[in-house]
Amino acid sequence: MFASSFFQRTKYLLLRKFFALNILILIGAFSASSQQKFTLSGTVYDAETGETIIGARIAFPEVNQGVMSNPYGFYSISMPEGTYEMTVSYSGYETIRETIVLTSKVTKDFKIKPKTTQMNEVVVTGKNENANTESTAMGTIELDVELMRTLPAFLGEVDVLKTIQLLPGVSSANEGAQGFYVRGGGPDQNLVLLDEATVYNASHLFGFFSVFNADAIKSVNIIKGGMPAQFGGRLASVLEVKMKDGNNQKIQVDGGIGLLASRLTIQGPLVKDKGSFIISARRTYLDLLMKAIIQPGSDFFGTSYFFQDFTAKLNYKITDKDRIFLSGYFGKDVFTFNNNVDAFNVSMPWGNATATVRWNRIINEKLFMNLSGIFTDYNFQFNSEISGFKFGLYSGIRDFGGKVDFTYYPNPKHEIRFGGQYTYHIFTPTSVTAEDGDVVFNTGDISRIFGHEGALYIQDEFDITDALRVNVGLRYSFYNHIGPFTRYITIPGQVNNDSIVYSANESIKFYHGLEPRANLRYLLPDNSSIKAGFNQVNQYVHLATISPTSLPTDIWFPSTDIAQPQRGWQASVGYFRNLFDNKYETSVEVYYKGMRNLIEYREGAQPADNVTTNPDNLLVFGKGRSFGAEFFLRKNVGKITGWIGYTIAKTERFFPQLQDTWFPARYDRTHDMSIAFNYKINDHWTAGAVFVYATGNTLTLPVAWYLHQGNVVFEYGDRNGTRMPAYHRLDLSMTWYDKPTKSFFNQETQETIQRKKRFRSNVNISVYNAYNRQNPYFIYVNTEGNPNTGNLKIGLRQVALFPIIPSVTWNFSF
Repeated sequence: MFASSFFQRTKYLLLRKFFALNILILIGAFSASSQQKFTLSGTVYDAETGETIIGARIAFPEVNQGVMSNPYGFYSISMPEGTYEMTVSYSGYETIRETIVLTSKVTKDFKIKPKTTQMNEVVVTGKNENANTESTAMGTIELDVELMRTLPAFLGEVDVLKTIQLLPGVSSANEGAQGFYVRGGGPDQNLVLLDEATVYNASHLFGFFSVFNADAIKSVNIIKGGMPAQFGGRLASVLEVKMKDGNNQKIQVDGGIGLLASRLTIQGPLVKDKGSFIISARRTYLDLLMKAIIQPGSDFFGTSYFFQDFTAKLNYKITDKDRIFLSGYFGKDVFTFNNNVDAFNVSMPWGNATATVRWNRIINEKLFMNLSGIFTDYNFQFNSEISGFKFGLYSGIRDFGGKVDFTYYPNPKHEIRFGGQYTYHIFTPTSVTAEDGDVVFNTGDISRIFGHEGALYIQDEFDITDALRVNVGLRYSFYNHIGPFTRYITIPGQVNNDSIVYSANESIKFYHGLEPRANLRYLLPDNSSIKAGFNQVNQYVHLATISPTSLPTDIWFPSTDIAQPQRGWQASVGYFRNLFDNKYETSVEVYYKGMRNLIEYREGAQPADNVTTNPDNLLVFGKGRSFGAEFFLRKNVGKITGWIGYTIAKTERFFPQLQDTWFPARYDRTHDMSIAFNYKINDHWTAGAVFVYATGNTLTLPVAWYLHQGNVVFEYGDRNGTRMPAYHRLDLSMTWYDKPTKSFFNQETQETIQRKKRFRSNVNISVYNAYNRQNPYFIYVNTEGNPNTGNLKIGLRQVALFPIIPSVTWNFSF
């Protein structure tokens, strides 16, 4: 009761402060309107590829004013009339210094060049050097894609999801697990975006790889706390992945051949300096290897697995103020298993498809717009046959939506964002078919759930003083569950005997709510800052799962008249400091998160039970909480780059219908530590290493057993009351690079000069699990012998997936 009252008072005060501060800002802006100011605006590009630069700093050092380019490279800064020395800077790039005369508004684009680094030195690119301490962002980490390439990779495949799981506050359940877990949230509580389109299942190979091809990725940003108002619909995090726009200067080809898969990326100009394209494809050849190994006549002939994915993007600059983008992704996994002895076979195809069309418009020198149309499709099938009996299961999601975002820059100390978004959902939680020979079983009609989801938001970031910056936002979200839909009235233990039928577009249940957000940052004099944040989020989709692996037991469905939206809030405070001229970043964050309307399958329920009933009739509902501290140290410059992360945390759940006390979540980990670093030995050799240690996952095991009518019956202890052994692993890698230049003798000058090579290549050698740790995948109870003869033995067995695994990958670019 006290917590609820405190929460309501806090929300009221935040809303009141939000509107009061905006009124003061408007008054201040009005009183300052008499001052003559002019605006400098434009876009920042990479000089070699034409890619827009996210987070470049455009600054006027003399007056200590500056702004950063937005996610589309656009910047805007308004200053009093005058002549200024200005800089354009970005980590890993040469700084531009120019004199700007502001006597009228000026539109100016900048092209910045990558630095030519000294021998044996690495500069991590992809971020603003001072963002760690200067920005209001909390729980936000931007990953460097180039650094990811040098870290050890499982079977040589550079992987976004595996890399973010090395960050504090982010973990996986275990090897082969679906998704990732952020600050105690489940895998469904992460909003995964690829060029603004939602990716519902970001995993290949049952969770061992992600769907993101590193060759086509421009930036990776994860937000664990202090979620900006433009994002919503998920309680735990936002993983924002942006694809490259494509090189608009020249044709470029990149690729790689590894033990598991090969990939190829081609990019180049449509029209130089105006438009470009990029296409990227990747495919495994496990199926070809298995065909060679499993010969005809084998009991398992026909068993196979492969995945493939394809990404493409086009962009074109229509005018100096208008630019359009079209991007898409298509990925598919196909697993088949044949047991010819038992006449048993299984086929499991699943995959994602996304498409995004965007229009960037510079409305004027202070107002920027991004308008997007978005399509997402995800489906999962399970088909099996044994001795003539066929069983099939299908689950899928299809979304059609759009969004519009505006960014307004009144002055260098003030940035306003506002906009809205809408999605039309079509969920197919479970569709089951069954037949035996000529007999087709009645499994009911295909059950689909339809809904409208939308949101409006406004966010205001401004400086109250030079030291104190505030970011406040308010988001209003809603979800409307509509027909056609049939609600089955069920009583546990009884056959369905009643139903309610809703017609097409009939409103069944409407949910909505306000989601306040607030972050503040206070600068300290020693290149450090203190930050605090609070946010509230509503989530209108759910993932019901029994297994920790990516199997058809994972059922996506939206909020209904029974399954209410998940609601959560998070508060955090942290200390951030940069050391040694920004070469090192450090941070300590403490957080507390509360969640309600969480779901679990009830005891004994199975996904196939969805036949002739609704998925939410099989669920129970509860709440959760998570709290902890995260420590992070990252080195950005020098021979050695990388990071160390450590998390100490606790994650609990309370489901009255499962257990009458709080119990640890399945993925609760008290300690989670990771070390990832890269060492540049010389111009040809780079070494990488990753070490991870984590408290073992929880599980429920029997505490006693007895015999009943000759059968062994187990009595189970508290839910998730047992810990697996700790998980730890060391991965190593070495990468060899060819010489970047070749010698050329100039006959006229009689001098030998160095020219940049057009064809470049490198070889990566990785060792996964270098000391062959047998980490538990799962633990089960094993019984041997016969109780009637007195030789019954009961014990625990551990299954581990991966021993030490070496791999070699050849990468090339020209």
